[in-house]
Amino acid sequence: MTKAPDTAQVRTVLVGGLSHGELLARFTEMGVLLNAHAETLLAEALGGGASEAEAVSIVERSVRDLGLPEGGMLPEIYDHAKSEGLRLCPSVTAAHLRLVTADQASAPDSVLSSGRAPSGSLTVASPRLKEDDDFPAGLYLRVIDDQLWLRGYTCDDQHVWSADDRFVFRTGDEALI
Repeated sequence: MTKAPDTAQVRTVLVGGLSHGELLARFTEMGVLLNAHAETLLAEALGGGASEAEAVSIVERSVRDLGLPEGGMLPEIYDHAKSEGLRLCPSVTAAHLRLVTADQASAPDSVLSSGRAPSGSLTVASPRLKEDDDFPAGLYLRVIDDQLWLRGYTCDDQHVWSADDRFVFRTGDEALI
């Protein structure tokens, strides 16, 4: 039996409806910075133009919250989330979440780590656009020295995420919207 997410923590975000160019223009207006991986992933995801806008209910969970106290690999994390009634988000969810999440707390450090999720980051769980470990696997939100970032990352399915790493998932119960 799946466990419904705590509705007090569920948030609804409008995802889609903007072309690649429109999304980049909004980021420029807000002062959001992107790394090369984020630019690559967004160009691929939005290469065919704007998708229709949809309301997506999301919830944030740590890897530990999902029942992995020692951390886990993405397939394990996603399987545990699914068993709790959570699903992967559409590929551009992180970009739209960044547009409406200007109040994210600044990271405790500015280290852009390699091999682990950076401190203060919020990774949006979404399907891979390409089965290529060198192509960005997904996107995360981070604030460094009060500067909003949308960053892409690469990893393979063997990478172990920390129990304290935080992910955003789509809720499985659309009635919560």
